[in-house]
Amino acid sequence: MRLNEIAYNDSKPIDGYGPGFFRVGGTRIEGSIAVFPSGVKPWGGFADTQTILDQAADIDVVFVGTGAEIAHLPASFRDVFDDAGIGVEPMASPAACRTYNVLLSEGRRVAVALIPV
Repeated sequence: MRLNEIAYNDSKPIDGYGPGFFRVGGTRIEGSIAVFPSGVKPWGGFADTQTILDQAADIDVVFVGTGAEIAHLPASFRDVFDDAGIGVEPMASPAACRTYNVLLSEGRRVAVALIPV
């Protein structure tokens, strides 16, 4: 088996999560967050599309972690990103963290918006 070391360049991976928090690049952050290759920002949930749209020039898809379980995204939330040409994929927050890390390590233009478990 061949093992390769993952390089994230200047971006910070999601190191962990727990009840009410995420750990990004070794820093524990409470509450909902949006993580971009350029950094981490607080995220106000489905009513807050602007935090993600502000990064639209640098991302192609955003994974939305809906907490411990996968949930449907509100149509109004999804429509904003469809209109902006940004893909949006809902998944449980743990899966969203893992998917973000893998695609980030491949140099993809991804973001993740997370609701804590």
